[in-house]
Amino acid sequence: MDADEIAAGRARWQARYDAARKRDADFTTLSGLPVDPVYGPPEGTAYPGFERIGWPGEFPYTRGLHPTGYRGRAWTIRQFAGFGNARQTNERYKMILGAGGGGLSVAFDMPTLMGRDSDDPQSLGEVGHCGVAVDSAADMEVLFDGIDLAGVTTSMTISGPAVPVFCMYLVAAERQGADLSTLDGTLQTDIFKEYIAQKEWLFDPEPHLRLIGDLMEYCAAEIPRYKPLSVSGYHIREAGSTAAQELAYTLADGFGYVELGLSRGLDVNVFAPGLSFFFDSHLDFFEEIAKFRAARRIWARWLRDVYGATSEKAQWLRFHTQTAGVSLTAQQPVNNVVRTAVEALAAVLGGTNSLHTNALDETLALPTDESAEIALRTQQVLMEETGVTNVADPLGGAWYVEALTDRIEAEAEEIFARIKQLGGEGPHQIGPMTSGILRGIEDGWFTGHIAESAFVYQQALEKGDKKIVGVNCHTGTVAKELEILRISHEVELEQRRVLAERKSVRDDAAVTAAVRHMVEVSRTGENMIPAMLDAVRAEATLGEICDALRGEWGVYREPARF
Repeated sequence: MDADEIAAGRARWQARYDAARKRDADFTTLSGLPVDPVYGPPEGTAYPGFERIGWPGEFPYTRGLHPTGYRGRAWTIRQFAGFGNARQTNERYKMILGAGGGGLSVAFDMPTLMGRDSDDPQSLGEVGHCGVAVDSAADMEVLFDGIDLAGVTTSMTISGPAVPVFCMYLVAAERQGADLSTLDGTLQTDIFKEYIAQKEWLFDPEPHLRLIGDLMEYCAAEIPRYKPLSVSGYHIREAGSTAAQELAYTLADGFGYVELGLSRGLDVNVFAPGLSFFFDSHLDFFEEIAKFRAARRIWARWLRDVYGATSEKAQWLRFHTQTAGVSLTAQQPVNNVVRTAVEALAAVLGGTNSLHTNALDETLALPTDESAEIALRTQQVLMEETGVTNVADPLGGAWYVEALTDRIEAEAEEIFARIKQLGGEGPHQIGPMTSGILRGIEDGWFTGHIAESAFVYQQALEKGDKKIVGVNCHTGTVAKELEILRISHEVELEQRRVLAERKSVRDDAAVTAAVRHMVEVSRTGENMIPAMLDAVRAEATLGEICDALRGEWGVYREPARF
């Protein structure tokens, strides 16, 4: 790019920056030196390829979505939390919000993630252990008691039974008196990554995609600020993928959901802003920053050039980041504070829109109040003390970072091409990327490549080529054993008792009729969300709703592979 084009871009950026709102904050260094809101090539100089880097707030968004960077708005501190019953988790949420958290993120227990009630025989011993137990809308009411759902953004990490859980959230908001059309938050709903990595599915892919399509339509029409899909790379990376695989598989899944929306006749400029992303931030500091920058650039280009998005917001890749759980160690767990801080800083320098920082004891158990506070304070130290909010994309133009960004982008593009090849030449009713994803799931292509990457890394660890402090080097320690949070068996007994009590006082005939009607709607082309909402309002439980759909659609069984 020549000097005149660079100067014209800077002028565009300046005009947008001047017109944008900025936070009332001190944007100087610790020593009081003033800093510019963005830096670029020296005035009057050319920079080959600068169109791929650009300016913040301008296509291809390599340097961020907004011309102000974090001067306009800092990232949202969104701590992931859930354990025991709804009352216990409600207390943790109030602690997080009271300590400066900017949003909520709900972790559900394994029975809820699998669409099972707490009294299901398959739930035995798991209720409340890896998240909060939610059996019905009544639990959602308790979960958010005293928390204004119309005034706080809420993320829910659940995919298989995401739609009925979302309906419970809506009914809880209704019972608070909230205007549902104003709700803001994110539902994960990403079923592709379940088949690829996490394996918390209910049905075959096609019924799941039916529900996701219905949800996209409903939210676009009724709850425009709510994001019905958070496409998740986090679980793909935690399963052992490389950074490039995480990026490529995640964005490919996102392209599949774009194709799903288009196949429903939806306007890409209307529904694409409702797609968000969820990435892992691992320990290779610069690789992670490059991954986040490449993600924005790829998404913007594909949405514009392949899927026809013309609005800026439809081309924006918004993402939440969680520090890498898989990087935490049970040995010398206090070291995890350092790991988390480095990963969080990488996410921030990569321009994350919201962030969760893991607690030091999460490799052993759910976080204690103290470790949860340390995790929260980690973000606040970064935000308030380090100066990272002063300049947009401060590493932009660094030779190493730009070379890594280009390298990861090129690797991702090669993977996209291979995924599309998997789908073959024939047309798919949803789209070519979707066809390739479904074939890759069926053939074990994704899981095979992730397993190979995990194996290569494990070999490097065992040979000592890769180091983990406290595990295969620097193993001596004077640290004492941690006090960890333990979930009492009484939680499960109490949850089952409350569930039985609720079932005994509800109108069973109304529940049966509402669930039956929902199943009847599933046999038509009608949107299922209103019928599911009616079942939830009648206090149908999550297990009852999911079991009815299992009876209609069957249960997915992963093919055996050797």
